[in-house]
Amino acid sequence: QVQLVESGGGLVQAGGSLRLACAASERTFSSYAMGWFRQAPGKEREFVAASSWSGGATYYADSVKGRFTISRDNAKNMVYLQMNSLDPEDTAVYYCNRGTIATLTSRGALDAWGQGTLVTVSS
Repeated sequence: QVQLVESGGGLVQAGGSLRLACAASERTFSSYAMGWFRQAPGKEREFVAASSWSGGATYYADSVKGRFTISRDNAKNMVYLQMNSLDPEDTAVYYCNRGTIATLTSRGALDAWGQGTLVTVSS
């Protein structure tokens, strides 16, 4: 497993934007698809977005499609989530992880979950 560290969360008003970042500790990062997940209090962790290893194919949950954009920079072992038009329903702790597209969209992941980064959207 590689170490994954999320950052970029914060407090934002509805309609605002945030950009989350996920840093991987090892060069094996580039060999895997990457995904973003989120978990709100009292709810299951849910899939948000995923990117193939090349970044050429992306996938989004219906709830964020058209508002969020996942991207990655394999040379820097980084993956990002640009979040626009934020809604209070987006409030959650956001996590990144590795896997295949199929496993990630089913909430499966290869690495241990990190601390995540908290996104709070006020109404």
